[in-house]
Amino acid sequence: MELVLAETLLAQSRDPRVLLGSLCRGEVSAERVETLCFLLQRLEDEVARGSEDALPKAAREVATGYLVPLLRGLRARPAGASDTDPGSQARRRLLRAAGVALRSCVRLAGGPPLAAALAEEALRDLLAAGPKPGLEGGTEATVEVLAAVGPCLRPREDGPLLERVAQAALVLALAGDGEAAELVAGRLLPVLGQGGTAALRTVWGGLVAPSGPDRVGLKLQVLSALADELLPESFAQQLGPDARCCARFWRTVQAGLAHAEDALTRKRARYLLQRAVEVSAERCADCICGPRDGNAGPSLFWWSEKKKDELLKFWENYVLIMETLEGNQIHVIKPVLPKLNNVFEYAVSEENACWLFHPSWHICIYKRMFESENKILMKEGVVHFLELYETKILPFSPEFSEFIIGPLMDALSESSLYSRSPGQLIGSGSPLGLKLQKFLVIYVSFLPEDIKSDFLLKFIQKMTSRHWCAVPILFLSKALANVPRCKALGLEGLLALRDVLQCTMITHQILLRGAAQCYLLQTAMNLVDVEKVSLSDISTFLTSLRQEESLGRGTALWTELMALSSTLLPKPDIALCDWLRVNESCFGRSSTCSSIGLHETSCLNAYVKKLVQEYIKSPAWENEVLTLLQDFVISTAESVSEFILRKLTMNELSSVSDLDRCHLYLNVLNELADLHLKVGWKRGNPIWRVIPPLKNASIRHLQDTGNGQEPTLGRQIQRVVSMAALAVVWEAADQKLELQRDSLDAGPAERFLASLQLNQTLRKPHPKEQSSFFEESSSSQGWGKIVAQYIHDQWVCLSFLLKKYHTLIPASEGELLEPILPAVQMPGRTLQSALDALTILPSDQVLPVFHCMKILVPKLLASSESLCIEAFDMAWKIISSLSNTQLVFWSNLKGFVHFVFDTKVLTIAAKIKGQAYFKIKEIMYKMIEMSAVKTGVFNTLISYCCQSWMVPASSVSQGSLSSAKNYSELVFEACLFGTVFRRDQRLIQDVQTFIENLGHNCAANVVIENTKREDHYVRICAVKFLCLLDGSNMSHKLFMEDLAIKLLDKDDLVSKSRTRYYVNSQQHRVKNRVWQTLLVLFPSFDQNFLNRIIDKIFQAGFINNQASIKYYIEWIIILILHKFPQFLPKFWDCFSYKPVLKQALITVLQRCFSHNFSIRLYALVALKKIWSVCKTWQIEEFDALTAVIESSLNQVENMHGAGNAKKNWQRIQDHFFFATFHPLKDYCLETIFYILPRLSGLIEDEWIAINKFTRFTDIPLDAGFQWYLSPTQLRELKPGDWAQQDVGSNSDEADNPPEWTDVQKKIIPWKNPVPDLDLELVFQGRAAKLGKSISRLIVVASLIDKPTNLGGLCRTCEVFGASVLVVANLQCISDRQFQHLSVSAEQWLPLVEVRPSQLTDYLQQKKSEGYTIIGVEQTARSVHLTQFHFPEKSLLLLGNEREGIPANLIQQLDVCVEIPQQGIIRSLNVHVSGALLVWEYTRQQLLQDPRHDIPAFPETGY
Repeated sequence: MELVLAETLLAQSRDPRVLLGSLCRGEVSAERVETLCFLLQRLEDEVARGSEDALPKAAREVATGYLVPLLRGLRARPAGASDTDPGSQARRRLLRAAGVALRSCVRLAGGPPLAAALAEEALRDLLAAGPKPGLEGGTEATVEVLAAVGPCLRPREDGPLLERVAQAALVLALAGDGEAAELVAGRLLPVLGQGGTAALRTVWGGLVAPSGPDRVGLKLQVLSALADELLPESFAQQLGPDARCCARFWRTVQAGLAHAEDALTRKRARYLLQRAVEVSAERCADCICGPRDGNAGPSLFWWSEKKKDELLKFWENYVLIMETLEGNQIHVIKPVLPKLNNVFEYAVSEENACWLFHPSWHICIYKRMFESENKILMKEGVVHFLELYETKILPFSPEFSEFIIGPLMDALSESSLYSRSPGQLIGSGSPLGLKLQKFLVIYVSFLPEDIKSDFLLKFIQKMTSRHWCAVPILFLSKALANVPRCKALGLEGLLALRDVLQCTMITHQILLRGAAQCYLLQTAMNLVDVEKVSLSDISTFLTSLRQEESLGRGTALWTELMALSSTLLPKPDIALCDWLRVNESCFGRSSTCSSIGLHETSCLNAYVKKLVQEYIKSPAWENEVLTLLQDFVISTAESVSEFILRKLTMNELSSVSDLDRCHLYLNVLNELADLHLKVGWKRGNPIWRVIPPLKNASIRHLQDTGNGQEPTLGRQIQRVVSMAALAVVWEAADQKLELQRDSLDAGPAERFLASLQLNQTLRKPHPKEQSSFFEESSSSQGWGKIVAQYIHDQWVCLSFLLKKYHTLIPASEGELLEPILPAVQMPGRTLQSALDALTILPSDQVLPVFHCMKILVPKLLASSESLCIEAFDMAWKIISSLSNTQLVFWSNLKGFVHFVFDTKVLTIAAKIKGQAYFKIKEIMYKMIEMSAVKTGVFNTLISYCCQSWMVPASSVSQGSLSSAKNYSELVFEACLFGTVFRRDQRLIQDVQTFIENLGHNCAANVVIENTKREDHYVRICAVKFLCLLDGSNMSHKLFMEDLAIKLLDKDDLVSKSRTRYYVNSQQHRVKNRVWQTLLVLFPSFDQNFLNRIIDKIFQAGFINNQASIKYYIEWIIILILHKFPQFLPKFWDCFSYKPVLKQALITVLQRCFSHNFSIRLYALVALKKIWSVCKTWQIEEFDALTAVIESSLNQVENMHGAGNAKKNWQRIQDHFFFATFHPLKDYCLETIFYILPRLSGLIEDEWIAINKFTRFTDIPLDAGFQWYLSPTQLRELKPGDWAQQDVGSNSDEADNPPEWTDVQKKIIPWKNPVPDLDLELVFQGRAAKLGKSISRLIVVASLIDKPTNLGGLCRTCEVFGASVLVVANLQCISDRQFQHLSVSAEQWLPLVEVRPSQLTDYLQQKKSEGYTIIGVEQTARSVHLTQFHFPEKSLLLLGNEREGIPANLIQQLDVCVEIPQQGIIRSLNVHVSGALLVWEYTRQQLLQDPRHDIPAFPETGY
């Protein structure tokens, strides 16, 4: 078409110079410049034939006078404009056309001289622009000029110019940003690289020079364009450097292969790799690339003709793996993974124990997998790498060590990788975690000794370099703890381990946090060389551990630590005491020390205190140090206590920093009291003697008002110390009755504190002393915290007074003229002060206020209900705000529950039935709701309530469960409680169970008290409480009957719900728990109560339920009928029959002829069982049925060749519910809550192991309780249902897939031309940038309506490289059905909108452009597809799904093509028809391309 246009223009004008001049005048447009381009190309052909001698001058004028000014005048597109912006597209089209026209002008004008002049001028512009981001200053136009004239420069004469241009272009490409760099890399550098050896070497030198990873894509773009020069084929001459021998070239290729974000970069890297392998094979010559930086090791690339077959096989497998990974589909990738094993086998020489191929090639594969968005693929890659050393002995490689510490550990930080495998039991451990442990042990054992220390140090330091979730850091720590003992780490390693310990502290899960600390401590003991660290270093490390979570006496870890300490202290008993004596001065160091000194003293004090506490808590038989320390401490108790008394009472603590020492003294005093109680409390001991003067002196200091003077810092600090001392003394007295005096009369201290103004704040010190205060405040707590601590201690003292004198608290505040203890005898005012305190105190210091409320609220609830409700509300707000504060939340929650749900409070609230009763229930439901996001909240509530009801529950008195009966909703919700965990929550639960199952092998299980915060323990608590109830007790019986009715109503409500009811859904689980609880309650049901509920139970049996629900319902029906046979007639009434066994037989016989296969199978099994009973009892009444029944059963038993019928018949008979389960013998908690859920296919979250019932000791069962365990063999069975397919039969094969001879491979044509930006003259879409092979085929689908057909057609057109797809409305690409079929093809294929009414004009336009208009339709003159030859420029018009191509459009067609048919249906789906024609067009075009070896169809001959 273009040549025809040029010929027409030349025919109209005899002088082409006049024609050129006319085209250069007028308004500038892309169409005008394109026409000029076509004309110049036609004139080039004329000049080649020796005509038109006057053209050079005219061409020079066009170049210098029109095209160059035009290119300079074009500026960058506006900021923010996109590639798809119409203005940007038109401008780019104009640039490309002007560049091509300029190249023709240079050739017509004589070539090199003009090209050199234009290049010099453009080079100056390029240097002036510099490597600036974007395309400011006309850089794009300058690049177009250089790209146009570059091919016209002479390699020898213009060599220096080419080198300068190449250097400037390299700077812009590799140092610039954005489009300028991409444009230079995509257009200019490839042109320069083809401009001769000198320019090629300059470009090559810049490409292989070191640069950042962000330039890999640009480098590969240029290298791909220069592949013919750098990697020439065997018949071509090697003009430039051989890329195969350059290590940096291969590093660039490897970086591209592992590039996770850019698919095009990875494709270019694979192209270069395959090109290098193909060239090496064709040349039949050896080649080697030396190791990087001259280090000994395998080459990055080498070729040997002797090993050609092995090398080709290696690289074939390697490229296949890399191409398969592009699909990101695990079902395609998994069969290819065994080839990765072959790649390793080729790469390692077992004889010489060395690498034949550089291991970095294998690392590229793993990097690609680790950085995949598909987490399953990432996990497959990690597991495959961890399993390497289990089956192979790989030589040491520094690259592998760097890879482990880098990308592998980054991948291991993903928590989801540690999930259990399908079918794996809860608590069996993460497969990946166990593989990680085994891998690290093997890998470290293979490391050379001189490298092992450095590797382990870097490994641990990597653990400190990022935020780790609880699960990954736990398994990494566990893997480190299992590394064989060696002296690999020094002080730096110990400090790194301490930093890792700090990382674990942010973990909310206490057990996981404690386990990680234990494993890190074990790591330190295994790997730290004690000769390289000091005792101070170890003490600093140990203080980073939490004693209550990991470092506890009595564990194997503690014993091992003591053995390690003996290497530092040869005689631990004497040396420790000597050490204490030598460092005695450290405990009393003045506050004038430096901040570093204070820190060291604090660490030392904490360490010594911890040691002393642990030693004095030890059993007497454990070691001899105990006796020595006890005697030593008791012998000095008098002097120590007097020392503490002096410090606390004689104004020696007068600064803010002294408050830390105050707390230390009070802790020591408390420990001394514990020690005296342990060895035997005696009146008159030093502690007994020091308490009265301490209390009296503290009261005096608190009474001292300073005669009205301004308070000083020293006096205020002394008041804080005195209140803290009273709080500690009375808190200890509350816990240790021996410390209390015999008299219950209120003494002066009690009367003073009871009269003290509550919530009284401390005034700030005198202004003259504020400077010293603020100097200390930077390293100590601020004044607000000091005041809060003072008020906190005040409420601690008050809680002791309220407990001690609770009998003096009146039920309502009367008029007391002279109350002895105002805070006790005026409870309303005290409770109001408690509410004020909640608004003043920080949330972590409100616990003593809760303790006071627990005593006050029961006394005031009847008389001051509104005040108590206000207390409930304010306390709940505090608890809600603390839900994310792990350290103080649980203790405060416990205190809150103890006062709101106190038995007295519940009883009074239920009795008066006022607002407090409903407020308590409201809070109860809010706590249950909070449990859905914070596991353990409901546990605290139900455990406390059941324990408080447990004593009255065991009583035989009437009304003993009056409190519980009014709050039966709590037990009801507990029986049904259990959330559907998210994956991350389920993972945490799994790992916690795994740690618990380790028992004493993990010290955290011994040290940490089992908090029992799992959701299972809510139901366990409720079930054990129900098991304690006595059915003979009327109040117990009524409580259980009320609960049973609520459970049946809940089942009915769930059954009628419209919510989707699928297996393991929330509805399924709730119904499952309903019937489990009913089975637990069944022994308490009598006949009268069953008369009320039996219809509901029978009715539930006829509702469509999941398998597990059916089993429970049928089980309870069997139990009812066995215990109460009088319900049998009612049971048979459900089937509309009257007698008993006969009715059963007739009912079953009818079901044997059901159309439903499952019903027939169940009925036949029932018939077999009933008939065996009839024969055993020899019932003559059924003799008439003998022949029919026997023949039916024989036919079933002996059926042959009936598909799966016989198999299912056998499997249903072997099913556990029919073959093994015994409804009477298996009636126990284990069967109800563990065995039956496991065998019926319920998710593991619903399995409650029986050891959890025994472990939950908050509610112990009676010794006579016998139905814990199942006595039958039911527990030995494995899960399986006759209706399910065999699961896991080929699990071994799935886990270890064989190497298949053929696997799926997506088509990735690596030999397609590399991207050429000149293609944008034809089409400016995204596809051209990908280097796709674009045909000249246009597919018009404007008549198609359905999005599914359009989506499938879009995918077909993109796959076969159609140039454009025409649709009626571009909005169709937003349709979900379209997107589901197109799978993102619309992003890579140009789409054009042409409405049906515009089709006639569009077809005429394309016909004028030289396209053949082809209709896909059956007409009278249509041509068979097998007989039609497609022109290169073809347009396919597809018809409507129902009406085909309208008659008016058929007249516009050049030809109609029909698809030959053999069947009866008259037409194909329009998408299928279009796909057949698109493929046939593609096949014919490929046959005409000599580069493709496509076999011809024998039917057609082409």
